[in-house]
Amino acid sequence: MAIELTDRAALELKDLMTAEGKPDCALRVWVAGGGCSGLQYGMAIDDGQPDAADQIIEDRGVKIYVDSMSLQYMDGAKVDFVEDPQGGGFKIDNPNATGGCGCGNSFSTEEGGAKAGGCGGCGCG
Repeated sequence: MAIELTDRAALELKDLMTAEGKPDCALRVWVAGGGCSGLQYGMAIDDGQPDAADQIIEDRGVKIYVDSMSLQYMDGAKVDFVEDPQGGGFKIDNPNATGGCGCGNSFSTEEGGAKAGGCGGCGCG
Protein backbone atom coordinates (compact mmCIF):
# COMPACT_ATOMS: atom_id res chain seq x y z
CA MET A 1 0.00 0.00 0.00
CA ALA A 2 2.75 2.48 0.97
CA ILE A 3 1.98 6.15 1.60
CA GLU A 4 -0.25 8.32 -0.58
CA LEU A 5 -0.83 12.03 -1.06
CA THR A 6 -4.15 13.70 -1.66
CA ASP A 7 -4.38 15.93 -4.71
CA ARG A 8 -4.36 18.97 -2.43
CA ALA A 9 -1.26 17.81 -0.51
CA ALA A 10 0.62 17.14 -3.76
CA LEU A 11 -0.27 20.59 -5.10
CA GLU A 12 0.79 22.31 -1.86
CA LEU A 13 4.06 20.33 -1.73
CA LYS A 14 4.92 21.15 -5.35
CA ASP A 15 4.18 24.85 -4.71
CA LEU A 16 6.30 24.81 -1.54
CA MET A 17 9.23 23.08 -3.24
CA THR A 18 9.09 25.51 -6.18
CA ALA A 19 8.89 28.52 -3.85
CA GLU A 20 12.00 27.27 -2.00
CA GLY A 21 13.82 26.78 -5.31
CA LYS A 22 13.94 23.00 -4.80
CA PRO A 23 11.47 21.56 -7.32
CA ASP A 24 13.22 18.16 -7.45
CA CYS A 25 13.16 17.51 -3.70
CA ALA A 26 11.27 14.79 -1.89
CA LEU A 27 8.97 14.70 1.09
CA ARG A 28 10.58 12.72 3.90
CA VAL A 29 8.16 11.22 6.43
CA TRP A 30 9.04 9.26 9.53
CA VAL A 31 7.80 7.97 12.85
CA ALA A 32 9.72 8.47 16.08
CA GLY A 33 9.12 7.46 19.66
CA GLY A 34 7.71 10.18 21.85
CA GLY A 35 4.72 12.43 21.81
CA CYS A 36 1.91 12.12 24.27
CA SER A 37 0.45 8.97 22.67
CA GLY A 38 3.73 7.05 22.29
CA LEU A 39 4.69 7.74 18.66
CA GLN A 40 4.89 10.93 16.67
CA TYR A 41 5.06 11.87 13.00
CA GLY A 42 7.74 13.89 11.31
CA MET A 43 7.76 15.45 7.84
CA ALA A 44 10.34 17.57 6.05
CA ILE A 45 11.39 18.61 2.58
CA ASP A 46 14.53 16.59 1.77
CA ASP A 47 16.88 17.90 -0.91
CA GLY A 48 19.47 15.15 -0.32
CA GLN A 49 19.78 11.66 -1.65
CA PRO A 50 17.70 8.90 -0.07
CA ASP A 51 19.41 6.67 2.47
CA ALA A 52 20.22 3.13 1.32
CA ALA A 53 17.46 1.72 3.56
CA ASP A 54 14.78 4.22 2.43
CA GLN A 55 11.73 3.20 0.50
CA ILE A 56 11.16 5.62 -2.37
CA ILE A 57 7.54 6.17 -3.28
CA GLU A 58 6.27 8.47 -6.00
CA ASP A 59 2.69 9.71 -5.90
CA ARG A 60 1.11 12.48 -7.94
CA GLY A 61 4.53 13.62 -9.16
CA VAL A 62 6.06 13.94 -5.67
CA LYS A 63 8.81 11.65 -4.35
CA ILE A 64 8.35 10.41 -0.79
CA TYR A 65 11.24 8.96 1.25
CA VAL A 66 10.40 6.77 4.24
CA ASP A 67 12.58 4.38 6.21
CA SER A 68 11.33 0.79 6.55
CA MET A 69 10.78 1.04 10.33
CA SER A 70 8.50 4.05 9.85
CA LEU A 71 6.73 2.45 6.92
CA GLN A 72 5.60 -0.46 9.09
CA TYR A 73 3.65 2.05 11.22
CA MET A 74 2.47 4.18 8.29
CA ASP A 75 1.69 1.68 5.54
CA GLY A 76 -1.55 2.81 3.91
CA ALA A 77 -1.38 6.32 5.38
CA LYS A 78 -2.54 9.33 3.40
CA VAL A 79 -0.97 12.80 3.67
CA ASP A 80 -3.46 15.63 3.22
CA PHE A 81 -3.35 19.42 3.42
CA VAL A 82 -6.10 20.93 5.54
CA GLU A 83 -7.07 24.46 6.40
CA ASP A 84 -8.76 25.72 9.52
CA PRO A 85 -9.23 29.17 11.09
CA GLN A 86 -5.64 29.11 12.41
CA GLY A 87 -4.17 28.44 8.94
CA GLY A 88 -3.22 25.40 6.89
CA GLY A 89 -0.97 22.43 7.35
CA PHE A 90 -0.24 18.86 6.46
CA LYS A 91 -2.12 16.09 8.26
CA ILE A 92 -1.56 12.32 8.19
CA ASP A 93 -4.54 9.99 8.12
CA ASN A 94 -3.08 6.71 9.33
CA PRO A 95 -5.21 3.55 9.28
CA ASN A 96 -2.69 1.85 11.62
CA ALA A 97 -3.27 4.32 14.45
CA THR A 98 -5.49 2.92 17.19
CA GLY A 99 -5.33 6.02 19.36
CA GLY A 100 -4.16 9.56 19.07
CA CYS A 101 -3.87 12.94 20.58
CA GLY A 102 -6.01 15.97 19.84
CA CYS A 103 -3.06 17.72 18.22
CA GLY A 104 -2.86 15.07 15.48
CA ASN A 105 0.93 14.79 15.78
CA SER A 106 1.01 11.86 18.15
CA PHE A 107 -0.51 8.39 17.86
CA SER A 108 -0.42 4.85 19.17
CA THR A 109 -0.80 1.43 17.52
CA GLU A 110 -1.84 -2.01 18.73
CA GLU A 111 1.82 -3.09 18.84
CA GLY A 112 3.13 0.13 20.32
CA GLY A 113 0.46 0.63 22.93
CA ALA A 114 -0.35 4.02 24.35
CA LYS A 115 1.76 6.09 26.65
CA ALA A 116 0.36 6.35 30.14
CA GLY A 117 -1.23 9.65 30.96
CA GLY A 118 -2.82 10.24 27.55
CA CYS A 119 -2.50 13.76 26.25
CA GLY A 120 -0.03 15.28 28.62
CA GLY A 121 2.88 16.72 26.71
CA CYS A 122 1.59 18.72 23.78
CA GLY A 123 -0.92 21.05 25.38
CA CYS A 124 -3.74 19.91 23.12
CA GLY A 125 -5.91 18.59 25.92
